[in-house]
Amino acid sequence: MTVLHLANARLAGHPDRPVDVLLTDGRVAAVVPTGAPLPGALGLRRGAAERVDTGGRTVVPGLWDAHTHLTQWAMVRRRLDVSTATGPAHAAALVGAALTDARRHPAPGRPFVGFGFRWATWDDEPTSDVLDAVAGEIPVILLSGDLHSAWASTAGLRYLGIAHHPTGLLREEEWMPASPAIVTVSDADADELVSDAARAAAERGVVGVVDFEVDDNLTAWRRRAAAGWDRLRVRAAVWEQHLDAVLEAGLRHGDALVPDGGPTAELVTQGPLKVISDGSLNTLTAFCFDDYVGFAGPDAHGILNVATDHLVPLMSRAHEAGLRCAIHAIGDHANALALDAFAASGARGSVEHAQLLHPDDVARFAALGVVASVQPEHAMDDRDASDELWAGRTDRAFRLADLHAAGVPLTLGSDAPVAPLDPWFAVASAVTRSRDGRDPWHPEQRIDLATALAASTDGRGVRVRPGDPADLAVLELDPLTLSDDGTRTGVVTLAESLRDLPVAGTLVAGRWTYRGF
Repeated sequence: MTVLHLANARLAGHPDRPVDVLLTDGRVAAVVPTGAPLPGALGLRRGAAERVDTGGRTVVPGLWDAHTHLTQWAMVRRRLDVSTATGPAHAAALVGAALTDARRHPAPGRPFVGFGFRWATWDDEPTSDVLDAVAGEIPVILLSGDLHSAWASTAGLRYLGIAHHPTGLLREEEWMPASPAIVTVSDADADELVSDAARAAAERGVVGVVDFEVDDNLTAWRRRAAAGWDRLRVRAAVWEQHLDAVLEAGLRHGDALVPDGGPTAELVTQGPLKVISDGSLNTLTAFCFDDYVGFAGPDAHGILNVATDHLVPLMSRAHEAGLRCAIHAIGDHANALALDAFAASGARGSVEHAQLLHPDDVARFAALGVVASVQPEHAMDDRDASDELWAGRTDRAFRLADLHAAGVPLTLGSDAPVAPLDPWFAVASAVTRSRDGRDPWHPEQRIDLATALAASTDGRGVRVRPGDPADLAVLELDPLTLSDDGTRTGVVTLAESLRDLPVAGTLVAGRWTYRGF
């Protein structure tokens, strides 16, 4: 029996009550006042355990990121960041500067890939010739910050198999089928990049992610699980094009992808069916009831990617097979249709993003028991675009406080690489609605710190309890002791403190995945 004794710890919200936490065979066996006898039923002696003195640090349930694209995040960490670009010329200049270093040139036959541009509010439209001027015959492909569009040079278009395009800006269905072409590394290299990204996530207290990578996740994660993956817990989502394989394998939600695959096999399990029902704000494709401000025409209100008469039977099929459903919906019309589909199919699961909601739909989330899987950092990324493109509607954008007040289950995530895989960023944005020293944006939709932390621990709340998985984060300070004084300066300071909150250690199933003390 493997026993770890975390001595002299504190629980969140109780800084004056030191406790000892006993972990046995991957579970929390006991939480008792420091020095108190252990429950006799455990059959344990303190001396039989490995003792780690936490030095009064705070122990909380480990953090989850409920929405990631893990391989893309792992690759983006190595790619050129063009998120600061203020227009096409600026983005091209960043590419040109990078290409002055021959070491940044891609291998022959491979593209140069950058990430992060947001073009919806630029004065000029991105075009291939702007990139051609700095890249010549080097294929350049830049991914938008929301992953729903890409901008390619002429050589980049050829690399993607596109002979002619009027601009070089590929949106939604133009881009999505071509996107796998930019994964230019071998499976072995991708696995190493993902492992490295998971190692970095552990340093921020992360014990689990839901992976929505646009890929054959059953194959990819079976490979990693069989190789002894032990970095963090992963729920591997499935896309419609790979659903048959999951159903043929008889996998239900939460099943291990590699049954009897060794001591760490339980870490990699089957996740939900993922469907992208509409686009995104920054690509002008989130499906809304009203047109985007300043735009006209048949698609001025966005694009519906999956019709309801297709979505409902698809969700019903997944539900009947024991899978949950995760439906991407950003615009208010897309959210309304997603809720219609949950009601019609009887499926359980989440709406991913839920950025703009019709006034009636918060109550519908609650009535249907649908989880709002939200990414608060997107509110900070999109506040200016929202104010411009959804003018007059932003009181209905990122309605975290309204959803929580209505009793809607909330889970927080990043949508990495759209935002960094760091749950403290999500918590900070949810609690303060502030970043970069700016005034809070729609502060009436702030949620309290305990709620935000609980929405980041996979349903475990903020307290470590006996019987829970031994997935824990050891923090240098108690986040629940942080607060603001109600002033702008106080809110900004709280936001910065949460983003930089120091993590001392992380345990998954009772094993250290990061230890910094």
